Amino acid sequence: MIFKETSKWLDIYFNGNIPNFTPKYKIENLTPFRSLVIDSMIKISYGEVTTYNKIAIEIAKKREIKKMSAQAVGGAVGWNPICIIIPCHRVISENNSLTGYGGSIKNKIKLLELESNDMKNFIIPIRGTKL
Repeated sequence: MIFKETSKWLDIYFNGNIPNFTPKYKIENLTPFRSLVIDSMIKISYGEVTTYNKIAIEIAKKREIKKMSAQAVGGAVGWNPICIIIPCHRVISENNSLTGYGGSIKNKIKLLELESNDMKNFIIPIRGTKL
């Protein structure tokens, strides 16, 4: 059942359509912090992006603390074991740079293009960050 549901979701997504459901998934070794980051990523709409810093601010508010590290958020985003369905490709740096995608920046660009993002709005790194 879970494989059929996931396959259906991926077919819808890669045909350029917006899936109206999230397939069921199970993540092992999920810390409370990683769970908060994943919850934030799941809320990023198709075709939209957010920043590591915005997620950090959201988590700081939820935890009722003064500040949360965007770098710590980046580590949790990078840990995400279910790319695409948990849309870590939609998280970018504060200066609109497409950094930090484990599947390569090239694939991050392709996913953002698939979602009709205007790539002129982003800075594409010339080196590093798993090009």
